[in-house]
Amino acid sequence: MARPTPLSGFPEWLPDGRIVEQHVLDVLRRTFELHGFAGIETRAVEPLEQLLRKGETSKEVYVLRRLHDEPAGADEPADRQGQLGLHFDLTVPFARYVLENAGRLAFPFRRYQIQKVWRGERPQDGRFREFVQADIDVVGAGALPYHYEVELPLVMADALGALRDLGVPPVRILVNNRKVAEGFYRGLGLEDVEAVLRGIDKLDKVGPEAVADLLVAEAGATPEQAAACLELAAVHGGDASVVDRVRELAERHGASTELLEEGLRELGALVTAAAERAPGVLVADLKIARGLDYYTGSVYETVLVGHEDLGSICSGGRYDTLASDGTTTYPGVGLSIGVSRLVSRLLSAGLVRATRSVPTAVLVAVTSEERRTASDAVAAALRARGIPTEVAPSAAKFGKQIKHADRRGIPFVWFVGDADEDGAPAQDEVKDIRSGEQTPVDAATWTPPAEDLLPRVVAAG
Repeated sequence: MARPTPLSGFPEWLPDGRIVEQHVLDVLRRTFELHGFAGIETRAVEPLEQLLRKGETSKEVYVLRRLHDEPAGADEPADRQGQLGLHFDLTVPFARYVLENAGRLAFPFRRYQIQKVWRGERPQDGRFREFVQADIDVVGAGALPYHYEVELPLVMADALGALRDLGVPPVRILVNNRKVAEGFYRGLGLEDVEAVLRGIDKLDKVGPEAVADLLVAEAGATPEQAAACLELAAVHGGDASVVDRVRELAERHGASTELLEEGLRELGALVTAAAERAPGVLVADLKIARGLDYYTGSVYETVLVGHEDLGSICSGGRYDTLASDGTTTYPGVGLSIGVSRLVSRLLSAGLVRATRSVPTAVLVAVTSEERRTASDAVAAALRARGIPTEVAPSAAKFGKQIKHADRRGIPFVWFVGDADEDGAPAQDEVKDIRSGEQTPVDAATWTPPAEDLLPRVVAAG
């Protein structure tokens, strides 16, 4: 069989990279649960019309079809009435989940969700077609207090901050409020707010001149209106002074509206609270727009300090109308970490490493194939006490068995003692192959040092 060609955009980590990913996921999961979020999982597919009902996402969705179509059965009409697609995020499936289970959920409902998602994007550094996301959301029934828009980015700050001791760079959460943007744009006389937001969302990619042209061509703005939109997008800061600067800008352009004032009050409360609880982490940045059009309030993007070229590793916002059964609306706010994007940078930049690539702490040597059962018994005794153990693959010379352990990163090799001439069992010994130290041991009591029991993830260098 010829060597297969890797598929671009579908990451497959080596074992040590997988250990790093699993550690990141474990830290996120523990932090989310500390804040009271319950874990759920939703199906990988959704009806295509549901995936496409919000946002400009039609080119990103992978559509499913059977290789050999069969006639629809009587028990599966829903699947055959429309096409199915792989979910491109976890928010749209979560909204559907809430609607289906509303009668069995307690609101406000706090959930976290860690799953793979799929997007038909052009692969590039940190951007994949199949990747892991870790989401948190709070959803209310009929109403959701604003304070959740303050709480959730701070939960994410805690989760990402818990990775700092591994060498993960600090994060900066950039926040805006859709009400500020929409109120300002409408105050200028621009009606196609979604087109303006889509243009502003491209500011970092194409620059202000290209965005100004887009606003004129696609949002119907005059050059003066486009310039005012770019002025708003340039406002940023880590304290409530940004509110005064936006008010001054709105007054100068005659763009003051009630919606703008409502958004500024919310944005000011968020920035003030964040400055007290997580100084320097959250920054108001009025160019943050978020491309999906279901956001209605606060919107967030998060960058790694010193690695801003990677783009946002965590984003989200407030949505009021994504989930509704016609009688009750379920507003929510949430953020999503692009775990695969984060892990790819941690590995490619050499920021973290696993202390070894296998879980095994001990390799039990085999004296001879006739005595393999003795080695198996030692391994079973160690495993029963929670020590990851494997038995050597062959009864080679001890030097070769030690080299086998070294290649795999296994720190200890166990030698089973031979019985003496009278049949009395001899003492087992264990060798730390890093230091060369070899000591007598008993499988019923010996335990490796805590730092060697399992692979650890540490800062590189």
